[in-house]
Amino acid sequence: MVTPFRQFIVKLHSRCDLACNHCYVYEHADQSWRSRPKVISAQTAGRVAARIAEHVRQHGVDRIDVVLHGGEPLLAGHERLDEVARELRDALDPECQLDLHIQTNGILLDERYCDLFAEHGIQVGVSLDGDRAANDRHRRYASGRSSYDQVIRAVELLRKRPDIYAGLLCTIDVANEPITVYEALRELEPPRTDFLLPYATWDSPPERWSTTAYADWLLAVFERWNADGRPMSVRLFESIIRTARGEASLSEAVGLEPSTMIVIDTDGSYELVDSLKVAYDGAPATGYDVFRHALDEVAAHPGVLARQGGLESLSATCRACPIVASCGGGLYTHRFRAGSFDNPSVYCADLFKLISHVRDKTELPAHKIPYATLDSLATGFGGAADIERLADAQLSLRRALIAALRPHAADGVWELLTRLDRHHREALEAVLAHPYVRVWAVACLGGEGEATYLANIAAAALIRAGQDVTLQVAVEGGAVHLPTVGTLKGADGGTVTLVAEAGDIRIEGTGPGHGAPEWLPVRTVGCGDFSLVLEDADPHRDCHQWPPADRLDESALSAWQRSFEAAWCLIEKEYPQYAQGLRGGLTTLTPLASAPAGRDVSSTARHAFGAVAAALPGDPATLALLLIHEYQHVKLGAVLDLFDLFGKDDTRLYHAPWRTDPRPLEGLFQGTYAHIGVTDFWRTRRNVVRGAAQVKAQEEFARWCGHTLAATGTLADSRALTPLGERFVARMRQTVAAWQAGEEAPWS
Repeated sequence: MVTPFRQFIVKLHSRCDLACNHCYVYEHADQSWRSRPKVISAQTAGRVAARIAEHVRQHGVDRIDVVLHGGEPLLAGHERLDEVARELRDALDPECQLDLHIQTNGILLDERYCDLFAEHGIQVGVSLDGDRAANDRHRRYASGRSSYDQVIRAVELLRKRPDIYAGLLCTIDVANEPITVYEALRELEPPRTDFLLPYATWDSPPERWSTTAYADWLLAVFERWNADGRPMSVRLFESIIRTARGEASLSEAVGLEPSTMIVIDTDGSYELVDSLKVAYDGAPATGYDVFRHALDEVAAHPGVLARQGGLESLSATCRACPIVASCGGGLYTHRFRAGSFDNPSVYCADLFKLISHVRDKTELPAHKIPYATLDSLATGFGGAADIERLADAQLSLRRALIAALRPHAADGVWELLTRLDRHHREALEAVLAHPYVRVWAVACLGGEGEATYLANIAAAALIRAGQDVTLQVAVEGGAVHLPTVGTLKGADGGTVTLVAEAGDIRIEGTGPGHGAPEWLPVRTVGCGDFSLVLEDADPHRDCHQWPPADRLDESALSAWQRSFEAAWCLIEKEYPQYAQGLRGGLTTLTPLASAPAGRDVSSTARHAFGAVAAALPGDPATLALLLIHEYQHVKLGAVLDLFDLFGKDDTRLYHAPWRTDPRPLEGLFQGTYAHIGVTDFWRTRRNVVRGAAQVKAQEEFARWCGHTLAATGTLADSRALTPLGERFVARMRQTVAAWQAGEEAPWS
């Protein structure tokens, strides 16, 4: 299937009036410019326009970019440039949105050109490397004379014509002081600035005094640009930020998007990306031209396809890299070494440092989740700070749900909640963070719950804050439940007046310490400084796949305590990669009713972040496995609350290797992510047990590793993932693929 071209570089003139010593056209291996016509002919321009229009119609492309280029395109003259623009407009305006651009050194720019550009809607970019000293380092006439004054004159013309002023293009030289360059460019108020790494290969590497000299230079600019409030668009930085958010890159220099650019020279010949001229003589050539070949033929050229293969077309080093989704292997040209492009970029170390820094400063749009957090969670893990951000986002969602219930609140309850939020926020948020508060709120908003429970939430927060309470509260199932505090069992009616004074909690009409109902405080299980609510009373906990257990007697409570303590010790000792994440977000353990004989059951609920439900298993190691496995579901559910990783309109069913029944896409996604934890459990278990247990662990690891890796492939091939989802799944897959190969995951 052809990927249609959407960006066309059309050469108007093959010569230049400057002699820049870093120019890829004249100063490097490919010297094909010598045999090209100096200026594009009217006939060739007509064929170019016709071929592009043909391609646009055939593929239904709705928008394209055409960049008029050179050499120096203004050398073509006013009349020829006007003719070319008219040909393109006449042929393409009826077919699609045509965005016309021109890239010039500015030397010949005058008012007549500006009028012509305004007439044809041509956006003008000017090449300028910074202040006078920086620009004169490379951009000089053949005589050695400075071009700076002429370029500044051109930019000043454009500043008076903001309708055509597109921005500035700066090629980096690390010998130039970065902030001086930045300030010189910013002063010219460009709508956009583009910083280019010098065109180089492994055979002809860039000049540098350290392995990350270019990253250090760019990071100095990035920090200043950020501190200044980003006064102008910077394409490289914004491309990194966009890819961090799962969006498309704005540049071929970074990102995994397939290249949709083709170059057309002054003789009508099609060429690959222009920068390939630095690799070797003839590197950009395709052998095709506009007179004999349609653009679909060019789209099938191996050199075009090589720049459209995404992750799978990159070197093994790049595929294993944690920032590959943003880097994309860097510019294709920069990968060349000794006849092959199957290499990382010659700027690999620079890109790694630059992208890592920028993405760590990048916040994703939903609830201010940094890219680094999503990236960390995509590996299947996630540290304490990552889980804390998820928990904060979940609290924000719960607050929004509670706010939506305001119209249904009983008299005075909303005002009470508002005062609690102002004066006792920590106590209120502790109650709102209880997993089953959200379960109730979602049901209530769906018409299946009672809004009077808002008073129970307020009462629980007041009690946690040490305040006395007299409040009308809801009775459910013959009990008054106060989330995170306890339950008054044996209440009658739909509502009762709750009284809490000096730690005594009762229903109005009974004296302190007298009469029914019975007060049942919330209980916990713990190990050392870590404890969980053992939730066996909340009326909203019956939201799992399996029915919940009733209130535990002391014997059952002791059994849970012993099992959890041993399981948690095992997790902290053998699975520390999960311990910090569990500490940061797991708050509640909900006992399930006894499972069928010989079967371990566990569950999570989509709206109960922080809760894992399980029937008490036969041994602590199994409980440790269930906690790790189910908490994977908890984490991914929280991610899916924030971001679209796949299209919600996909109704297909997919094979899950661990089940006989096909699963919807979200079910497969959840199962695959959860089984990363299962795979890792058995991977580690192989090394801590002996004998028959070790044999079993090895078998289980092989089984779950194979299943999980296959499932990541199914997800990746579904064509239902968003760009963010594709990156997330790629990172999941890298984790499991490394384990299957007997290696540590690259981010371990």
